[in-house]
Amino acid sequence: MRVLERVATHARPVERTFAVRRAASTASELVAVLSDQAPAVVGEELPAESISQSFFRVRERELSDQQAALHGVMVVHRALEDLCEAPLSGGDLALELAGMRQAVVDLTGATPGPDPASAPPENVPEPGRGASLKDVWHARWLIGHQAHVLFNVCAAVAVADAAGHVRHGNNDAALARLADATVYVRGFPAAMTHASTIPADYYMAAIRQTMRPPSVDVPLSGRQHRGYKLFRAAMKDLLSVVPDSYEHLAARSPELAEARGALLEADIIDGERHVTLAYSMVHLHRSIAQKPEGPDNAVAELRLMRHRRAAQYASLIRFGDHYIADAVDGLRHS
Repeated sequence: MRVLERVATHARPVERTFAVRRAASTASELVAVLSDQAPAVVGEELPAESISQSFFRVRERELSDQQAALHGVMVVHRALEDLCEAPLSGGDLALELAGMRQAVVDLTGATPGPDPASAPPENVPEPGRGASLKDVWHARWLIGHQAHVLFNVCAAVAVADAAGHVRHGNNDAALARLADATVYVRGFPAAMTHASTIPADYYMAAIRQTMRPPSVDVPLSGRQHRGYKLFRAAMKDLLSVVPDSYEHLAARSPELAEARGALLEADIIDGERHVTLAYSMVHLHRSIAQKPEGPDNAVAELRLMRHRRAAQYASLIRFGDHYIADAVDGLRHS
């Protein structure tokens, strides 16, 4: 879907909206083509394996390649339709679209077609106008999270592929998959920001209440997302295969050192942006998943997660956060 590459993410609002709407129309056509090959699985008919899956309307099931492609493109299509109106920054829009494009390539095996700039003009349908703003905001919260889940799963597969290629000495293939994984990880915070392009007051009053008891049995937390767990497990495995410091790895394979470093830097930035995003949505409130006796609020807990990640990666990247690494090491031995 080269049309995703050509979206003018920093154009004036009218031009940008038209470009995103055109991409959504192209995604709709791809959904129709894939649906003709085999119908979509009705997710609501599958049992949810967790409260998180039920809330975010995500299900897990073994799928054929065609079905996986169809459902992935359906997520992309819904996200693009919402992005026609979501007030996402140009930078985040570019990152989310890059993740979408990579997902379409990975799931369908598609190769870039002709440049859409040279294609004849097409009629692109206007978005629906029936839903209230509050309904749009609630749907956006789910749609952005579903795009995030798609990126998590695709990133986990890409990282696992890269680790496998390194094990078998196929460095060129490993570099390619590390680059793919980095595209997805850079898209993580963009998708989360997409989900959060709703008023913070509305989130606190209408959505946050539905994510904790009595609305649900257990407070919802990012730790419950299986796709993210798969990604974290894949990252752990990758670093068991290439545990070398940046300097040592660069001495024997500079390309691999840079590719691994780009992925790890993106992972740290994802943690950092989660901190600032949480602050913008809940300010200094406690996380709904925190235990009552815990001393921290949501932002402080996320910041601690960022610091631990940065300390772990300090020696593995070119510009590691050695101040934090030293502090964390000191706390462990105090």
